[in-house]
Amino acid sequence: LLPKKVEALAGQHVVAVSAGGNHSLVITASGAVWSWGWGVDGQRELLPTKVEAFAGQRVVAVSAGDNHSLAVTAHGDVWSWGWGGQGLLGHGDVQLQLLPKKI
Repeated sequence: LLPKKVEALAGQHVVAVSAGGNHSLVITASGAVWSWGWGVDGQRELLPTKVEAFAGQRVVAVSAGDNHSLAVTAHGDVWSWGWGGQGLLGHGDVQLQLLPKKI
C-alpha cells in the first residue's frame, strides 16, 4: 500500500493528526478540527468534515480512540464525543455523545 494525499484537505495547513481504530482527526493551523471515518452513530464519513462545534475556538490537540474523540482548546478546556461506554468520555455517564461536549 502506498500513502495517498487526502485531497479533501487541499488548501488546509494541517498541523496535527490522530488516527483511531475507526476514524481520523486533524487540526489545521487555524485551530479547526476535521474528522472522517466510521461514526459512532453508524454513519460513515468518507471525506473529512469540519467539526463545526468548535467554531470560534482554537483546538490545539486531538486524540482519536477506537470509538471516541478528545480535543483540547487553547484555553485548556477538554472536550469529548463518541461512545461513552465505561465512562470513556468523562461526563459521569455512559451515554453516546454525537457532538463534542466540554468535560
